[in-house]
Order: sequence, then structure tokens, then C-alpha cells
Amino acid sequence: MSAFTFEAFSASTRAQGFDEVVERQWNPDTVVDTHTHAFAVKALVVQGEMWLRVGDETRHLRPGDAFQLEREVPHAERYGKDGATYWAARRR
Repeated sequence: MSAFTFEAFSASTRAQGFDEVVERQWNPDTVVDTHTHAFAVKALVVQGEMWLRVGDETRHLRPGDAFQLEREVPHAERYGKDGATYWAARRR
């Protein structure tokens, strides 16, 4: 089985109508308070770990885990002791 690459993620999400694909790297123990984005996002964690809180639900995400948010959905993020990296496709 081959590893999923950034290029494959980018091609797949662009085919689904996402118009921008970026790699986001977060420093260890970073906390991002509740906020929103003016874009929808589909993301794949590729390194480290993070916790994503939407409403009353918190998900613990590790490499291979994906998440998706529609635009303007309030959410908060917390990153683990080693930080985290994820690939994010955005649809404006």
C-alpha cells in the first residue's frame, strides 16, 4: 500500500470542488480559542495530534484522521506536546 501524498490529497479535494489546499503546521501545546472561517474546510492530520471542539463535542485527532467543517462553524483547536501538521482543503 502506498502512502497518501499531499499531491494526491490536493488532486482529490480539488476534484471535490475545493479551490485552495495548504499544509498547516502547529507548534507544540498551541491553543486556538473559538473562532470561525469564511471558508469550508476538509482536512487530514498527517503528524502529531490535536483536539477539535465543535459545540459540545471534542474529537481527538491523530495521523490518518480527517475532519470537515462548513464555513462559519464556531470551533476551537488544541495541539499536542509535539504539535501537529494537517493538510487543509478550503472552499470559499
